Amino acid sequence: MPSFDFDGQRLAYTEFGGGPAALTANGARGRTARSAPGAGRPVILLHGLLLSQEMDRPLAEDLAARGNRAITMDLLGHGQSDRPRDMWRYSMAKSAEQVVALMDHLQIPEAVVMGTSLGANVALEIAAHNPQRLRGMVIEMPVLDNGLLWSALTFTPLLVALTFGEPAMKLLSSVTRAIPRRLLPHYGNVMLDLVRQEPGPGGALLQGLFFGRIAPPREERRTFTVPALVLGHPRDPVHPFSDAGMLAKEMPNARLLQANSLTELRMQPERLTGEIAAFLDEVWAPPARSAKRKRAARKA
Repeated sequence: MPSFDFDGQRLAYTEFGGGPAALTANGARGRTARSAPGAGRPVILLHGLLLSQEMDRPLAEDLAARGNRAITMDLLGHGQSDRPRDMWRYSMAKSAEQVVALMDHLQIPEAVVMGTSLGANVALEIAAHNPQRLRGMVIEMPVLDNGLLWSALTFTPLLVALTFGEPAMKLLSSVTRAIPRRLLPHYGNVMLDLVRQEPGPGGALLQGLFFGRIAPPREERRTFTVPALVLGHPRDPVHPFSDAGMLAKEMPNARLLQANSLTELRMQPERLTGEIAAFLDEVWAPPARSAKRKRAARKA
């Protein structure tokens, strides 16, 4: 897996490209997973907390099949990237710097950044500090004002387990690593990877995030003018739909897209993938075509 250096730490990433895929016999568009850069239109996909870039691989393949240069990465402390135990290395702002460093490494002047949960908040930090590097944002499940209490209730026990229960978590990690990956579906392995990894760095990661700011404040978010597609899910207390709706109203060039469920984009991705692909077409279109599509979207 390719990687680059950031502050002495190795960060892993994967590119999906090669141009549009042909239609299959039943009329569906095939996938392309070739690790070759596309002609342009970079979109960087950022995973959720304690997950890895593997969670984004099917979506990256689908977006690459539509002519985008899809790039996934493991933020520091996740997946195949280095996982130091230094709490001070972890914050939303530092994660945003890692994404910009990836763009510099690949010589990408601007990209669309799509983030889920942790990744969504990292994308917002990029908008706060490096808006000139963003062509657009796709924000899925942001953690904002209304989700902070449930986030604390959800992740505090995990922090305690990873930190003070490290010996027991190490035992659980060794047991789950013995389960062959071929026995599980893709997203089964994605979720099991939560406990397959060494627990100590995960505890340091959570502590670092808890001691920093979780998201830019409302006053700052209202200044973000980059085009944005905000995905919200019903019945998700950690990422309440009210937060997604609030964010879409705060940012002047954002619109809200409601998913039918928390798992729709992963289990039944056709509708939402089509919406995301159309948004990418819009933000990369020449100005005249982009304005026409925005008017059509407002009428719809």
